[in-house]
Amino acid sequence: MSAPPAASATTDRAFDRVFRAEYGKVVGIAARVLGDRARAEDVAQDAFLALHRRQCSEQAWAGGWVCAAAAHMALNTLRSDRRRGRREQLALAATEAVDPAVAVERADDGRLLRTALGRLSQRAATVLVLRHSGLSYAEVAAAMDVRQGDVGTMLRRAESALRKEVDRAASQ
Repeated sequence: MSAPPAASATTDRAFDRVFRAEYGKVVGIAARVLGDRARAEDVAQDAFLALHRRQCSEQAWAGGWVCAAAAHMALNTLRSDRRRGRREQLALAATEAVDPAVAVERADDGRLLRTALGRLSQRAATVLVLRHSGLSYAEVAAAMDVRQGDVGTMLRRAESALRKEVDRAASQ
């Protein structure tokens, strides 16, 4: 009588079945989002790696989960590309020749803003910094451990408080 197969062998076979059944669909989903087959294959690899780490390949919902994970990962890749593009544009703009008077004014504005930001509560300052650093509402919510629906309200309140502090600092 032989010993029953190890649980990991069963999990590996289940993962292999899900991989073979869903790989084309997962790459297709990512490719439609990204418009680039090579990058879509990278996303698919990451999605299947995440599935394997979860050790849930034998679950009936594993195929749908890996498809949804690929869609989310592809969308995150687009967002990341967009943020990177903005940072690159800002860096390029910062290296262009600037009128010295404009540079001094910007530096003064920056000091005024940093002073006002330092007077805000940590929560208000954090939500402003995260959002204006390019994070989405969902990313801000996750970073601050709040509901995504609360981020907009937090931002409006923080921006209002910042305006008051900037006005106060400018009048001194």
